[in-house]
Amino acid sequence: MTIKVGDRLPNTTFRRLGPNGPETVMADEIFGGKKAVLFAVPGAFTPTCHKNHLPGYLNNMDALAAKGVEVVAVTAVNDPFVMDAWANATGAKGKIEFLSDGSADFAKAIGLELDASAGGLGIRSKRYAMVLDDMTVTQLAVEDQPGKADLSSAERLLEAL
Repeated sequence: MTIKVGDRLPNTTFRRLGPNGPETVMADEIFGGKKAVLFAVPGAFTPTCHKNHLPGYLNNMDALAAKGVEVVAVTAVNDPFVMDAWANATGAKGKIEFLSDGSADFAKAIGLELDASAGGLGIRSKRYAMVLDDMTVTQLAVEDQPGKADLSSAERLLEAL
């Protein structure tokens, strides 16, 4: 079943790189009690994700904060080392929360997994953006093609807030 507006985000596990290496963090630790934006990409460093999707959020952090957003996070089916390298490479470390969903458990839990096996990428996440209010989905935009970042862009999300 695919998550929809009005649903509560499952309290699943993410991984991120902490000061002592990979660490586990639960969804409610990041999003609980907060207004948040969570966007997902099929893969760190992939062309659309790296050049179009992530930069839009990074460039609009102030505008999102002005709309009451307290946390902006990105998730991908990559390991925490890759996600940390991507955060560093984009200058987004410390601004956007980079959440590893290495086995696609979160993507599957919300019904937004993408089978990219034909392209050699295995199971990934669909590209989407959602607004959360204390873990409840208040807005959701899912792209119909993994190479597009239109409906889930920061600019479109800001228009809807």
